Amino acid sequence: MKFGLSLLILGFAATFSSAGLFITAGLVAAPSSLLAATKLTPKTTPSSRDKRTSVVLPQLPPGSAPGGRRYGGATRGQCPNVTPPLTALVPSTLDSSSVRNVWGLTAREYPKLWFYLPYTKNSSIQAEFTVLDDESKDPIYTSAIALPTKPSTIGVSLPHNIPPLQVGKKYRWFLNVYCDPQKQSVPIFVEGVIIRKNPDAALVGELQKAQPLQQVAIYASNGFWHDALTTLAELRQKSPQNEIFEKEWTNLLQAIGLGEVANRPLASN
Repeated sequence: MKFGLSLLILGFAATFSSAGLFITAGLVAAPSSLLAATKLTPKTTPSSRDKRTSVVLPQLPPGSAPGGRRYGGATRGQCPNVTPPLTALVPSTLDSSSVRNVWGLTAREYPKLWFYLPYTKNSSIQAEFTVLDDESKDPIYTSAIALPTKPSTIGVSLPHNIPPLQVGKKYRWFLNVYCDPQKQSVPIFVEGVIIRKNPDAALVGELQKAQPLQQVAIYASNGFWHDALTTLAELRQKSPQNEIFEKEWTNLLQAIGLGEVANRPLASN
């Protein structure tokens, strides 16, 4: 499944092929030859930024569907009504059985996941991040999450004092938001699956030769969503006034249908 990524995303056109649904973002649907020609490589230069870059979502992993929940849902208990809601910055697709799957790949032992948090630390609201082994349901990591000073996108890292993610294993993550200080009511939450995969030698070589912004495109076009987003987020955090990074961030999120949170502030750390 491929999602076209353009600097000017004004609409969507979809076509179907044996490879699945192919969506081109732009004024008109671009031919596949154009998209293939503009996939970023280590030779990409700043003058090529007006070209299109593909975001490839890999086929679903074997076994049961990942499932998941990208948005935090309706207001519960003492939680305020917010727009946009709590959002996981992860691709979401429907499979043939109409199951919503929220999941992505990483090449990292200790990846970082990104969420839009509409709640702030000036309230009694609490947030908690949990990662489970999706097969055994054993908890791998649980931590309270500091809320931002204003509604923002935040990154949540897996710390290095826990075992690294194993290649090929499914891990299920949750971000729970409790508006009840006693945590007695059902939380607002998002949920999904992350799987670690080793990139092949050719891809490793590309990444080693590439500049960080080029690495974003390489990761995205090879199915490593979490690493593409993290690389770009960290570029933005280091250079918050950089308009190129900001535009690429918007494009990347629009490509997976998250344009509504693309212009929200990015927390500094």
